[in-house]
Amino acid sequence: MKKYKYTAINIDRKKFSGILLAESEKDLQRQLSDMQLFLVSCKVVADKTPNPFFTLTGKISTKEITFFCRQLAIMINSHIELIKCLEILKEQSFSTYFKKIIALIYEDVKAGKLLSQAMEKHKKIFPEFLRNMIYVGEMSSSLEVVLVNIADYYEQEQKIKRKVKGALIYPITLLVMMVGIVAIMMVFVIPTFRQSLAEMEVEMPGLTLAIFNLSDWFISNWQMVFLGIVAVWLVLKLIKKTKGGRYFFDLLKIKCPIIKKYQISAVTSKFARGFGLLLASGMKMVEAMEVLNRVLGNKYVEKKFEVAIEEVRKGVPLTKALENMKIFPVMLIQMVGIGEKTASVDDVLMRSCGYFDQQLEASLSSVTSMIQPVLMLILGVVIGVMFIAVYSPLISIMNAF
Repeated sequence: MKKYKYTAINIDRKKFSGILLAESEKDLQRQLSDMQLFLVSCKVVADKTPNPFFTLTGKISTKEITFFCRQLAIMINSHIELIKCLEILKEQSFSTYFKKIIALIYEDVKAGKLLSQAMEKHKKIFPEFLRNMIYVGEMSSSLEVVLVNIADYYEQEQKIKRKVKGALIYPITLLVMMVGIVAIMMVFVIPTFRQSLAEMEVEMPGLTLAIFNLSDWFISNWQMVFLGIVAVWLVLKLIKKTKGGRYFFDLLKIKCPIIKKYQISAVTSKFARGFGLLLASGMKMVEAMEVLNRVLGNKYVEKKFEVAIEEVRKGVPLTKALENMKIFPVMLIQMVGIGEKTASVDDVLMRSCGYFDQQLEASLSSVTSMIQPVLMLILGVVIGVMFIAVYSPLISIMNAF
């Protein structure tokens, strides 16, 4: 079907305009005739997501999507028709780009499409998890409940992201400070000492000569050092965007001893909340697992989870399939086992997801508490080596007297 923007008049020659889905212009005329309207003009409307060129990121923030879901749930719960809800929402204080998306969704729903179908056209804007949840809500006539659950899910996800950023501020500050101190020493301090020591004609120890030569090289080639760092960063970023590169880096996250616990806690928390929501919304287990597998956020875990999906499809109990992955902690597997025995996996997961969120926060604190002393130690060693290299000739002079 095509989307037509039309202008029509009634028997009193009053003008009307709008958008309708129709197979052809004749079909559009028939639909308007049923509405006692006569077609004046029409044109096919381009049915695609607007170009995000003039946006800062080209994406819609999770905060806006959360607010959209929360407001839509409140209005539907107040028995306001979906079309009227969307009409109100497209005038709210969202970004200009998101307003355009909501306006397109409004036109599609007004033309007779389901909300999930209208969102399906904008896959880059609305995550698959969200679209599937809304479809389940529409099919089970519980859209307002699903929307509230989605908003809660994304709010919790945002809360965790904020805590991660907050926890990383101090380590990043230490790292920047370390780089800054080394750069200042190399560019300003060491050359000054070298000039002073050269005038004294003091014999230089091997470590001092090495640091002086390193300082000379850094001053002569700092542009190349900077470009090299940028080049390495860009190459790693490009590799990460490839399928194999993303899998490799995600594998490192799970295997690296320092961040392994945090990564597994993050996947476990997302699994418990997401899978619980999907099952509670009425989705079948295998279908829910397939949807969830696309939002776990780790390609290595997703590949393992695909095997678990196939096992469950063949009749293997969910508990056993998850255990065979050798990823999730024993506590989660035990909780799922209790849920299977009582036929309430969704309820058990929804009740326990708070516990797994706490475990995630605890593992995050553990990672940052490990990183900080390591950075402090490296900073101390670097400064100590430079101090010894610079002052050892002066100490030799003082001992000579």
